[in-house]
Amino acid sequence: MGTFFGDTSVSTQPACTPATIHHYFSDESWIEGAALDQLDRMARLPGVRSIAAFPDLHAGKYGATGVALLSDRLHPLLVGNDIGCGMSLFELDLPLRKLKLDKAASRLRRFDALAVDDAAGRLDGVGLPGDLFADALGTIGGGNHFCELQAVESLSSPVSGIGRQGLYLLVHSGSRGFGAAVLSDSLSAEPDLMSGLDASSPAGLHWLGRHDQCVAWASLNRILIAEKAASALGADCRLVTDVPHNLVRRSEKGYVHHKGAAAVDPGTIAPLAGSRATLSYIVRATEKVAGSLGGISHGAGRKYDRATMHGRVGRTRSERDDLLRNAWGGIAICDDRALVIEEAPSAYKDAGRVVADLVAAGLVESLAAMRPLVTYKKAVDEEGRARRPDKPDHHQTGRRKHDRS
Repeated sequence: MGTFFGDTSVSTQPACTPATIHHYFSDESWIEGAALDQLDRMARLPGVRSIAAFPDLHAGKYGATGVALLSDRLHPLLVGNDIGCGMSLFELDLPLRKLKLDKAASRLRRFDALAVDDAAGRLDGVGLPGDLFADALGTIGGGNHFCELQAVESLSSPVSGIGRQGLYLLVHSGSRGFGAAVLSDSLSAEPDLMSGLDASSPAGLHWLGRHDQCVAWASLNRILIAEKAASALGADCRLVTDVPHNLVRRSEKGYVHHKGAAAVDPGTIAPLAGSRATLSYIVRATEKVAGSLGGISHGAGRKYDRATMHGRVGRTRSERDDLLRNAWGGIAICDDRALVIEEAPSAYKDAGRVVADLVAAGLVESLAAMRPLVTYKKAVDEEGRARRPDKPDHHQTGRRKHDRS
């Protein structure tokens, strides 16, 4: 049996009545045809009963991303390899008025050199084995993962822990190699994983148990990332909210698969990320999320895939340097040239449009807009910088941006 996710010409299931698909995006949202094709095929997977599709919808490796899907069966492929991935917002005890942007960027550049103290003890504290991928704890990972220092751009409704003079960390990361190992093991053990798993079977119970461990591991990982970043800045941090978006939640009706869709309940405060050069948002889920399977968008969603971006932006070093700055004087720390291009702001949709659609659908109330100050993705050490002289000098970038602000 082939995989339809990467090849829409492959027929994977016999003809059946497809599940109901509810669209929570307007005609003004940019939705690519490939994502809609994947959505249609997901509706025909065994056991699938209902799908909620959100305005950040885009094509993915194992089906459309930006979806909550209710099924009688478990579909590990839909959750993917980054089980438990999510976004956490933290408040720093460092006021905005004391921030020196270039100094903060210089300190955050040393993020990866900071160690996690007592990883085994921290894992034990959340009920996980002390040796469970302990070396990877406190690491961000690649792709669209990041740790971002933010400030409030506008505040439309009072939010506990959010103030105009505060500084905040938004962390996007997941279960790293642990989740990848769980998916790899499932693919090896179940040759017909496309059909899903019976949740009561030994294979289903095993995957659910490992899934739950991944979700707990990923949440702890985001906390440790924030603690490291706060330490680099000479501050302490406090968790405001932690919202995963790659997981399965059990319900009376079955299993809700969140594939890039924030898992919320009425009243949940959730971050909705923009790009490193656009605003992010803080929203509150309404009672109506019960109708969207407890899902909302977790970010803007990709507009162009990674391969396509290499032909669109960053052809020269000057262009790549420009990608590491934003209109607020903010700085992006990313020494991987390919990643700079693939994660360029133009690769993403308009997060403001996503929020507007969610508000129009009655799923959320918009509370605040957050501007990016320093976005940390990936740095190399000084020896590595010497070996790769074509990489942008973010120390100098920081000075230029600070001079402008």
